[in-house]
Amino acid sequence: MSIPAQFDSKAIEQKWYDYWMKNNYFHSEPDSRTPYTIVIPPPNVTGVLHMGHMLNNTIQDVLIRRARLKGFNACWVPGTDHASIATEAKVVAKLKAEGINKNDLTREEFLKHAWEWTDKYGGVILDQLKKLGASCDWERTKFTMDPDMSASVIRSFVDLYNKGLIYRGYRMVNWDPEAKTTLSDEEVIYEEQQGKLFYLRYQIEGSDEYVTIATTRPETILGDTAICINPNDERYTRLKGKKAIVPIANRVIPIIEDEYVDIEFGTGCLKVTPAHDVNDKALGEKHHLEIIDIFNEDATLNSYGLHYQGKDRFIVRDEIAKELESLGNLVKTETHLNKVGTSERTKAVIEPRLSDQWFLKMDDLVKPAIKAVLESDEIKLYPKKFENTYRHWLENIRDWNISRQLWWGQQIPAYYYGDGKEDFVVAETPAEALELAKAKNPDITAETLRQDADALDTWFSSWLWPMAVFGGIMDPESKDFKYYYPTNDLVTGPDILFFWVARMIIAGYEYADAKPFTNVYLTGLVRDKQRRKMSKSLGNSPDPLDLIDKFGADGVRVGLLLSASAGNDILFDEELCAQGKGFTNKIWNAFRLIKGWEVADIAQPESSKVAIEWYEAKLQQTLAEIEDHFEKYRISDALMAIYKLVWDDFCSWFLEMIKPAYQQPIDSATFAKAIEMLESNLKLLHPFMPFLTEEIWQHIAQRSEDEALIVSSWPERKELEVSSFDMNEDFSNFERPMKLIAAFDHAAEVISGIRTIRKEKNIPFKDAIDLKAVNKDQLSTYFDPVIMKLGNITALEYVSEKVDGALSFRVKSNEYFIPITGAIDVDQEIAKLTEELNYTQGFLKSVQAKLSNEKFVNGAPEKVLEMERKKEADALAKIATIEQSLASLK
Repeated sequence: MSIPAQFDSKAIEQKWYDYWMKNNYFHSEPDSRTPYTIVIPPPNVTGVLHMGHMLNNTIQDVLIRRARLKGFNACWVPGTDHASIATEAKVVAKLKAEGINKNDLTREEFLKHAWEWTDKYGGVILDQLKKLGASCDWERTKFTMDPDMSASVIRSFVDLYNKGLIYRGYRMVNWDPEAKTTLSDEEVIYEEQQGKLFYLRYQIEGSDEYVTIATTRPETILGDTAICINPNDERYTRLKGKKAIVPIANRVIPIIEDEYVDIEFGTGCLKVTPAHDVNDKALGEKHHLEIIDIFNEDATLNSYGLHYQGKDRFIVRDEIAKELESLGNLVKTETHLNKVGTSERTKAVIEPRLSDQWFLKMDDLVKPAIKAVLESDEIKLYPKKFENTYRHWLENIRDWNISRQLWWGQQIPAYYYGDGKEDFVVAETPAEALELAKAKNPDITAETLRQDADALDTWFSSWLWPMAVFGGIMDPESKDFKYYYPTNDLVTGPDILFFWVARMIIAGYEYADAKPFTNVYLTGLVRDKQRRKMSKSLGNSPDPLDLIDKFGADGVRVGLLLSASAGNDILFDEELCAQGKGFTNKIWNAFRLIKGWEVADIAQPESSKVAIEWYEAKLQQTLAEIEDHFEKYRISDALMAIYKLVWDDFCSWFLEMIKPAYQQPIDSATFAKAIEMLESNLKLLHPFMPFLTEEIWQHIAQRSEDEALIVSSWPERKELEVSSFDMNEDFSNFERPMKLIAAFDHAAEVISGIRTIRKEKNIPFKDAIDLKAVNKDQLSTYFDPVIMKLGNITALEYVSEKVDGALSFRVKSNEYFIPITGAIDVDQEIAKLTEELNYTQGFLKSVQAKLSNEKFVNGAPEKVLEMERKKEADALAKIATIEQSLASLK
């Protein structure tokens, strides 16, 4: 098989993905092996791939491919989420563009449109993940609205209701007027916004006296049902027991007393609007006040809004302020910084609204989830710092509002058979509901039963994800569930630590009495170079597929991961992908170099033997480092360790050490070892760079389907025999390779010293030179054959004293000398070194003058002083080296 000169990612990526799919390498079935399981955080069904998905799924693919190589029965379950609010909003917008109003449709008609939309656009993101190389078990792909998944959600609701944990309550909820649905507290994002504080006058009934009240929402005065003063506020003692008149509405309302009122805020007097503020609602219940809801579901004013009926709340805010001013009821306005709740999905300003909703009691359910993460360490968060966030959320949890005023989603399985608040039953099917209803009223028929129109919160379906994908809710004894659950690792973002992660933990202990996963790896946000969050509106978010087209999937994966430490935001730069592509080319060219050598049955050079022993030791050292990084979920560090091993140790040193002379063959023993080392490198690289590594692997030799790289084996850690390595000490087989690596580091410095002198003195590499050394450190001579080869040394001699008339350099305490007879002009070299010595001595003098200046030392920052002291030390060392070189030339 011919090897192309260039690595063409476009040509090979589809080829190998098709090959992996054809041979069913991604699919898993329960067997005797230990399972390793990941469930994908399901993206929105109609979503498209963005940089966050790229990072998250690359990490998951690294983990699953490594597990597969380590012999686990690896199962990565993919799928999508129905995303109630987002998907319904898109469908409504599509219908609106076609001149169709959702309100003119029946539920069934709307759902038909929604399914058509989902079938058309759904799953695009999963196909895009294939371009990235994601090795998911596609046969197990799930959608949260699949019949079996929906059945699990409904069963969960019925079960929790029967346990007394789900109830229906009339509560103040977060209302999204754009999506026209309630939101849980966690779906509300609070933002500081510059607004106004309006000071309004209310007339006291039966007098010419007024009381002034400050409010940020003058439009809600039309829903006022009381004014509240603090009983301890002497300013308002005269108002006790009196009534006031609401401006514009001219409605008489009572003046009540409550210590809840903050005497210091505004005027110390509060307007009470129970229908539109959660605290006012509490005051209303306490003082038995009337509730007047002035808003429609889209936040326009209703008939209680009088002549403002049908207008948006923000338009009314401006207009009513002008009317109040014209009536003399607006005293003044002030700018005011206010925290405003907005919808996480639609960004609309949230409206507090009283509504009948379904709630899940959380107080007891949450206890095992707190214990698992914060007490028993049964579930670990990486990085650990997120435990504080987790603790705050779970220890301050409130009952979960699980109903949504939407049609797209699992319909709440509550069936009404009468007009009373308690005239309903909860059941998994209409038939079961009818049976339960008849037990309460024998006259009930299927036609008179009405199912609750609301849908369940999307998170109420996805909190069951790790169990439901394996059928664990419908059949806890199923083979798949008992084998794959609990899963191993979860990779997700910290922004959904409560929305999803904590709730999955809660559900896991409630239904399986077991954790849903052991480790949670929390990635950071992908930001641009200016630390801005990537978004379409800013135009700073590249199209992931364009990046793959430009740099190759492997290049993009490496580029992302090199900058992605757990929990820290990623500052993305396309240069990282270019670096990844450069690494791809480096590996490809190294492979071509090896395969281009002629192989012969000749004796193995000592330098090659030494090189092989060193690289095997280096491989083992890096393997241990990689394993440690993976255990701590430092995926970026693991990749960097492999990157350095391959680029620096393999390409820059090992191949140079074993490379045959020009137009000469390589011995077969060394060539076989080079291939073996390359294959070990490919195994380590495969989870990160699957396409390139499989391509090279298949080029190395003819392989059967069972011998593909994707199903080969991860390199094993082992003790190495380095029998001929003499350090004048007796080391164990484990210590010996470490000493070997240390000895090579010294040899590498020697080689660098030789190369520096060759470069500075213009001595061509083809010109062989001699090297003499004073081995004061008594270092091993094991790597001398490598030093001689890479330095083109004719003779390497150890001497007891310095050599006159030679160029020299120092490595630690050892001195090395290169005789210069005939190589350079001695007088010219002395003149050059003298000039350099004079300059360095002058520089040292200026630095020491600074450091002897008491005023400078006392006033300069510590970092500046450290820098100056380093300059002094470097100059002293350089002077000593130059003086030594001059002495050897005279």
